[in-house]
Formats: sequence, C-alpha cells, structure tokens
Amino acid sequence: MLRKDWSARLQGLVVFRGLLDTELLRALAAALRAEAGDTASIAAFEAAMFVRGTDWTKVLLELVLEHENLCLKVAAGSDAGPVLESALDSELQFLQALGTATPQELFGTMPEFMPCWQTTPDADFAAAYRTRREQAGKKGYGIFARYHVFTLEDGHLVPVQCPDPQRLSELPGYEREREKIIANTKALLDGKPANNVLLYGDAGTGKSSAVKAIANEFAPEGLRLIEVKKTQLYQIPALMDELAKNPLKFILFIDDLSFAANDDNFAALKAILEGSVGGRSHNVAVYATSNRRHLVKESMTDRAGDDLHAADTRQEMMSLAARFGLTVTFQQPDKDRYDHILLELAKQYGVQMPSDQLFIKGAAFALRAGGRSPRVAKQFVELLAAGVNA
Repeated sequence: MLRKDWSARLQGLVVFRGLLDTELLRALAAALRAEAGDTASIAAFEAAMFVRGTDWTKVLLELVLEHENLCLKVAAGSDAGPVLESALDSELQFLQALGTATPQELFGTMPEFMPCWQTTPDADFAAAYRTRREQAGKKGYGIFARYHVFTLEDGHLVPVQCPDPQRLSELPGYEREREKIIANTKALLDGKPANNVLLYGDAGTGKSSAVKAIANEFAPEGLRLIEVKKTQLYQIPALMDELAKNPLKFILFIDDLSFAANDDNFAALKAILEGSVGGRSHNVAVYATSNRRHLVKESMTDRAGDDLHAADTRQEMMSLAARFGLTVTFQQPDKDRYDHILLELAKQYGVQMPSDQLFIKGAAFALRAGGRSPRVAKQFVELLAAGVNA
C-alpha cells in the first residue's frame, strides 16, 4: 500500500475516529502526508511511539483496545447494529495491517541512521478486541480502562494520575463497620439493588480511607470512584446520565459532607438520592462521609426560633440523612481497639517495640493529639518508623 493510500484509509476511520485525536496518530497522519524524504515528520512519529514502546503492533493495539469508540458509545459494549458492526470489522482489519507494517511499508525508503520499530506479525486485532469487549464490564474502555479514580471539573471527568494507594488490609480496627460497605459494594458490582451509603462518625476514624480502599480493592472487578465536591452537586444528574450506559459500576464519593440550614445544595442532593423524576442509575451509588449524623448544622437558635412549624422544619433537616439507605457509624476507638490498631500498624511499618511500651507511648501521644483515633495511631507509628521520638 502506498503512503497516500495509508493516509486515505487512516483519515477515513469512522468507528475509531477518536484515535486521530491522540498524539501518536496525529504524528503518524502528519508523517504520511509529508513529502518523501521528510525525516523530521517520521522522527516525530517514532518519538511519540517510543514513549509507549518499541513494538508498533503492541502500541497501536493498546490504543485500539482502550479507545472509547462509536460502537461502544452507541451500544455500551453490546451489538451496535449491522452497519456499525460491519464498519468495526473493516476498520479492525485495516488497523491490524497498519500495526504490523514495517517502516519501509509505511514510508518507503528509510534513512539508515533512523531506528526501525519492531512488529508482531501474528497479532489478531479482531480477536483481541472481541475479548476486551466481552470484558468491558470489568476492564472498561477509554479513560476508564486506564484509570479508576476521577474528579469532576467543569462537568468533565478528570483522571487522578496518582490516587491514594490505601488498601483494606492496611486499615485495622474497623473491619466490622467496613463489612457492611463492602457487602453493599459487591451488590452494586453484581447488578443487585445497592444503597447509597453514609459513613458517619468521629474525625480520623477512617471513613474516607475506607471508601478509597474499597475503590482500590474492587477496581479490577469494574468499580470506578468519582470524587464530587459539595459545590458540584448540581452537576451530578448530567453525570449520571452520562454514566448510565457504561458497563462499569461507579461510586460518587462526597467527602466531609455537611450543610447550613439554608444551603441550596441541600435540596439538590435530596433530589439526587431520592425524589427526582429521573431516578438513580443502576450502576451508580453515592457514598458520603460526614461528622454530622443529620448532615445539617443546627443551633439552639433554630430550636427556639419563631418558626410556626418547627417540627416540620426539623423533619425536613433530618430527611436528607434518611435518604441514605445504609448508614455506618465510625466511633472513636476505646482503649482496647486503639491498642489493637497500634499493634497492627507497628507490624505493617516494621516497628520493633515491646507492646506494653507501644501502648503507653501511644496513649500519651493520643492525649497530646486530642484523643484516640486511627489517624492519630498512624501518625504515632509513622514517627516511630522514621526514628522520631514521639
């Protein structure tokens, strides 16, 4: 195939058209359009490719498998109809030919001083894509295949490049509380009815860490975490519509949630949890953490005010928390639980200290820090591990 034919076929992609927006395929398209002997454009393409690997076949196949193509957008991983499915097969054949082409087959003669990439001639793009498509509910596609934690910015999902690596095995002391959240998460992954979850309790007891660790634990099973700030709650309905057709499962994570009595976001979250005409997507659950049981700041002035229907007002203020189907309480640890946490963390960090000394010094550190909590225990053990006199 001549250079101009490669270029025409590449520019004629329909199902995989989004690939043309990637840096690598833009560089390839420019190199194919360039005049023969233009080594600069070929070098730019090779430089973009070698960042990903030296085997051109594997690099292109990885892009194809992760791409959120038109068929997936239309049919969420299932059959997209004869027209698109036929186009999909044809484009996969072309992409396989492109991915197994040598530098000479793509660009003609190559200067001897330029490196030549490797290829894997026996690669089967159609079979690999079929397998990945069957696993879309676990591996995902597009940015969801590369990342499992996201934030929301201006209505768009932004992947977190280096998410908190917290694991469940690193969180001793609250296994019983987390069992309920894990069971609810497994129900979500299995397509069973799952509740929105409120993790309520004292500061530093591991509420946020539990959610992050669960997201890390079940990412290979198709779970993705999206952190939403309280000021972004109004964007959630549109986000849910966007995620509804996605075969993956999502936790919308709202950390440290609380409201003032006249906060407009209060009504927005109520509608999201239960009460809007759109309903909640079957593949989305809201997990929120808070230090307030009823989520709304309330003062004695509120109770002694001039509201003619004060009881109704209080019911309204408490109704938000009631819309979480599952509420899990994380209480400040007693001495036995705190000592257990200290002992387990000391093992994790390789701290060698007699347990009686560990407990005495840990208790003194907690007293100076304002009270016992898993966060305080971790700070204390980290100081010991660093050789700092705590």
